[in-house]
Amino acid sequence: MSTVELQSATHEWREGFSLPRDLYRDAAVFARDIEALATSQWLLVDHESRIARPGDYFTVDVGSESIIIVRDKDNSVHAHYNVCRHRGSRICLEKQGSARALTCPYHAWTYDLAGNLKAARYMPQDFPAAEYRLNPCNVRVFNGLIFINLARDKGPSFEDFIARFGPILERHDLTSTKVAVRQVFPTTANWKLVIENFFECYHCKPAHPTYCSVHDEMKMLAFGAGPGSSDGLAAKYMETFSAWEAAERHAGRQTDMFADGPDTPYFQSAGRLPIGRGNATESLDGKAVAPLIVKEREYDGAQTGCVFNPVSVLLANSDHAIGFRFNPRGPLSTDVEVFWLVSKDAQEGVDYDPENIKAVWTVTLLEDKTITENNQAGVCSSTYRPGPYSAQESKIAEFGSWYTRLIGLNKASATHG
Repeated sequence: MSTVELQSATHEWREGFSLPRDLYRDAAVFARDIEALATSQWLLVDHESRIARPGDYFTVDVGSESIIIVRDKDNSVHAHYNVCRHRGSRICLEKQGSARALTCPYHAWTYDLAGNLKAARYMPQDFPAAEYRLNPCNVRVFNGLIFINLARDKGPSFEDFIARFGPILERHDLTSTKVAVRQVFPTTANWKLVIENFFECYHCKPAHPTYCSVHDEMKMLAFGAGPGSSDGLAAKYMETFSAWEAAERHAGRQTDMFADGPDTPYFQSAGRLPIGRGNATESLDGKAVAPLIVKEREYDGAQTGCVFNPVSVLLANSDHAIGFRFNPRGPLSTDVEVFWLVSKDAQEGVDYDPENIKAVWTVTLLEDKTITENNQAGVCSSTYRPGPYSAQESKIAEFGSWYTRLIGLNKASATHG
């Protein structure tokens, strides 16, 4: 699809309606999406407990690129393109492991963990080894969470990107957590359909009986899938929420919520809401599933949601947190990669059961997989036409506008600081 055809497809889009069909399935559109996401956004990829010791590494895929995330002997976290500087072979062939050095399996060029070339057999004596270090990828760590950006320069300011999340996550000691369990939900659907589903709760009542049994129904009407995702519904609940919020502010647990509009670089949002139904945490029975990770040392029955950008999300409860990475794999393929965090001192089988911790979201995401794949199948039909959004889908109406800015197909393209 040419730029002209892309612009034509985008111009078909109307605010308040879903996107035109080709934007959900075309290979050229997908390539443009990946380039825009990888270079303009800081992408959440994992928690640093995955590389707890020097030499520990894992690889992460972003489009066609493979990135090595590794901890060096000085405890610094690095990100390198998984490409040998000799003839381009992949270096790390396993998804994770531990190594004293990074050695290419093809011709044994060897790099230290910081990416410097240390050995290249039979090269001339005047070979400039310093010029052949591994290509670096931008990487930053915030509260134990690892983010990468694939811009060839420094990329957007990480400090600006992350600044507003410091206060809202200050109560949660995420640095002192570890990954208790992780799961990938391969989904045969375009990443935008996956995101749009995640950003609205219009579908929750018909599609997610388990999730709805855990959360307050009126809260879901008022807030949908988080701050800014529902348009003025459930005024009665807002009275209840305002009283709860005032009490939480007085206790020092509540900070300002925010929800960005479509003319912002990252489309971020964050807020802390009561789970409801008297639940201490987000679990099947509402009871605690792990030791506390909040400084007040009590279960507060609330959940903090952070949308760093549409493909990078964190939900934090009193006793566990959940990281979501929505990883586009192809025009009709998305991996929903999820990791659950608990206190680093918690013992599996004693302090927590991984199956219990992930139960609510495992059920919910399997249901999401089904409904999103059904959505994609229908969108691929020649009879599909963009449909109008409800009042509970206001956030994804804004997402469409943000997305067209992201890939530079409207008058005002996205910028970042």
